[in-house]
Amino acid sequence: MSEKNALKVEKLTKIYSKKSSEKIIALNSLNLEVKEGEIFGLLGPNGAGKTTFLNILAGTVIKNSGYVNVWNYDLDQNPRQVRSSIGIVPQEINLDAFFSPKNLLEYQAGLYGVPKKDRITNTILKLVSLEKQANAYARSLSGGMKRRLLIAKAMVHRPPILVLDEPSAGVDVELRQNLWSNIRMVNKQGVTIILTTHIMSEAQNMCDRIAIINKGSLVTLDTPSNLLGRIKIKKIIFKVNKIIKNDSKELNGVKFTYDSNNKIIVSYDRKKQKIEEIISKVKNDGMEIYDISTDEGDLEDVFINLTKN
Repeated sequence: MSEKNALKVEKLTKIYSKKSSEKIIALNSLNLEVKEGEIFGLLGPNGAGKTTFLNILAGTVIKNSGYVNVWNYDLDQNPRQVRSSIGIVPQEINLDAFFSPKNLLEYQAGLYGVPKKDRITNTILKLVSLEKQANAYARSLSGGMKRRLLIAKAMVHRPPILVLDEPSAGVDVELRQNLWSNIRMVNKQGVTIILTTHIMSEAQNMCDRIAIINKGSLVTLDTPSNLLGRIKIKKIIFKVNKIIKNDSKELNGVKFTYDSNNKIIVSYDRKKQKIEEIISKVKNDGMEIYDISTDEGDLEDVFINLTKN
């Protein structure tokens, strides 16, 4: 992967002023870099500043201060080049019901001033697996197809960066997998992908690196595996013949929770305790273990931990 930046922002700040002289800081001196060719996740709770950030890139919101560079173009000096370097796939499905995918892409290419001889409509339709539906009315497409058509629409001017805002919202599991394989295929063609999602497992599986922002500031930026390495608390679930509650103080910092279905859920710090000690404790308390499973934790745990404050 190239180490060249596809996007770089420094000290990016956006403050909204309300009539009551109250100010809302949507972005607070945000710094981040997206590498060329990567799939980059942008995560954060509602109100974290993700939408404001994307709208600044799209040119629909004006920043207060800071530096934005997209594909080597400075937003202040070359706003048109910045806009043409990005294809934004919105969260809402906004398609003309009576256009066919082919007509829609041709029309969109015309809006971007792409000459007829340079248009790659059929190639894009193939890339998002819509070549068979090229001439169908948009209203007859399924939810997943409409979502892929939005991606196609954002690609007509061949932008090197594609921004996907919650691309799998309202898409069922099977179509979601199809959508992700399409996004991977687009990425393999050399397109840099910036992705926002509320589904943590998607970010964990899809992204090369993930930025978590909260209250307009960058909380962390790292690879999924490094973020997962931060999880200290691990869980073990025991299925036993009969629950016998004994004093658990002898194992310092280990939390035992008892379930009515003869299950014991044990939370412990993986750096301080060994799993063998916990198994011995359960056996010594007089319980027969039928089954043991572990929960390593996932990106959701990291996200909650980093954004709860």
